[in-house]
Amino acid sequence: MKQNNVIFIALFVVVFSFIQKKNIQAQEKQFKVVSVAFYNLENLFDTIDTPDKNDVEFLPDGDYKWDTKKYNSKLEKMSEVIAQIGADVTKSAPSVIGVSELENRKVLEDLVNMPLLKNYNFDIVHYESPDRRGVDVALLYQPSVMKVINTRSATLKIKGQDGFFTRDQLVVSGIIDGETIHFIVNHWPSRTGGEKTSRPLRNAAADLTRSLVDSIMTTDPNAKIIVMGDLNDDPHNESLIKHLKAKKTIDETKPGELYNCMYDLYKKGVGTLAYRDAWNIFDQLIVSYPLIAKDQQGFKLYRTRVFDKDFLKNESGKYKGYPKRTHAGGVYQNGYSDHFPVYLLLTKEIN
Repeated sequence: MKQNNVIFIALFVVVFSFIQKKNIQAQEKQFKVVSVAFYNLENLFDTIDTPDKNDVEFLPDGDYKWDTKKYNSKLEKMSEVIAQIGADVTKSAPSVIGVSELENRKVLEDLVNMPLLKNYNFDIVHYESPDRRGVDVALLYQPSVMKVINTRSATLKIKGQDGFFTRDQLVVSGIIDGETIHFIVNHWPSRTGGEKTSRPLRNAAADLTRSLVDSIMTTDPNAKIIVMGDLNDDPHNESLIKHLKAKKTIDETKPGELYNCMYDLYKKGVGTLAYRDAWNIFDQLIVSYPLIAKDQQGFKLYRTRVFDKDFLKNESGKYKGYPKRTHAGGVYQNGYSDHFPVYLLLTKEIN
């Protein structure tokens, strides 16, 4: 049976009062719904030695003793998660999902062909990055929902640091139900060496993302853009506030600006990963003004969530409630990822 993530559901009930007969009539509005997600897959490596990749830990004779059984279990668990993101509303896997920490296109092909995902016929947008760890970002999408019209990969270059290499930023433009929506998938530099020491790298990554956004807006000031990724910073950090210039609330977001969908969740203590007894929300979804503007037609932001179901968490011990990882402290846990996925729902009224 063909599955399609653009579905018709009644989300809102608008009540009209008619004074003449003193009665109340209710009329349901119908909406098309599209789910968009991001998931850090935590080291989705195959078992094959690739000379230009730093994959020695993820080989059968490497530190993690990474073999076919473990690889297949990892694929099964990743597909289990992706199939459920937002499905309580859409009854489907996400229409579009950005992913990070993957070795190559082959691991994505293996992933989308897992039994739980195969029927969605996911297509893949992927470029090899110059990252020293050998990991990339990518976009998976259902071709029955979106038609891709343009893609590009942007490399982050740091002035005076010719030896610095990190993940490229992926830009994908597609048409969903007649509307063009742009996606920018990120995995900004980590906090290795400390948050303060590594801060300039993430600020530079934010500057690059902002330039990509501005480039799109120069062509179309009303462009609908979704920035997503593992940003290795929280919504209040200067990379988001001063460099990407993502606003904290819908009310303060103006035309030409970006709204950080995760800020309110962050204030409430919601997180996507935990470190040293503190929660962070590094995995973020950020949208351009036309996706929240009341006077705009077409798809609009409905809600944003962290997908943190109990099955993704450690059930006991010191790290109870934390994301259950594939490896922890070098020990195989047969878990999912050290990050929870995030997702948003776009809705469009059916006239």
